[in-house]
Amino acid sequence: MRRILIVALSAALLTTAAWVIRGAAAGSTRPAGATAPAAAGAPTDERVLERGARIGDPARLASQLAAARLATARYATSLHAARADGYQIITRMIPDMGWHFLNPAIQGFDVTKPPILVYERHGRKWQLAALEWVFTQQPEVPLLPGATYGSFGAACHYKDGTFVFARVQELCAKRSPETEAPFNFWHPDLVTLHVWLWYPNPDGLYNGTNPLIRPFNRG
Repeated sequence: MRRILIVALSAALLTTAAWVIRGAAAGSTRPAGATAPAAAGAPTDERVLERGARIGDPARLASQLAAARLATARYATSLHAARADGYQIITRMIPDMGWHFLNPAIQGFDVTKPPILVYERHGRKWQLAALEWVFTQQPEVPLLPGATYGSFGAACHYKDGTFVFARVQELCAKRSPETEAPFNFWHPDLVTLHVWLWYPNPDGLYNGTNPLIRPFNRG
């Protein structure tokens, strides 16, 4: 019986992932400043051949998205659960995107362990919308089939989620110029990978922004 339930749940998750796969297959757009993927060339060795076989693989993508949904389901409507697991606010509402929460203990890329959760606020309730990974440079091999990337400029972040763009940490004030919250951390220019796993995005699974989030921009 347990095996039957697991199989049924996996099938349901694969079905719910179908709409994002269609968006990825149709091609995602990138926000301004995003790094364009490298132009495709003729394979020169086995590794490139293997890499090419992975790109645009809908079955592989469906499996990865199902695994990500299972791993993050407890956070879908519970910001409390995310905070209990170590996620802390790093931005307030970014228009057409959401509120960002970072778990500093998570390093590297694992589709089941996103370092950043992007939430939308509905009054006093929170809904998980996207997962995000950040890098100091664009990965040479697509981490997910068809993945495209955006960018986020170097910035000073403060404990309450306010932030100020700054090219070096020495320019960061000890307190937020907006709210007086204490300084938290600084980061250099980043390459971003958004995956709109928990909220539909007509602009594509990997697009940095989402027009359907616009009603929550004042949140």
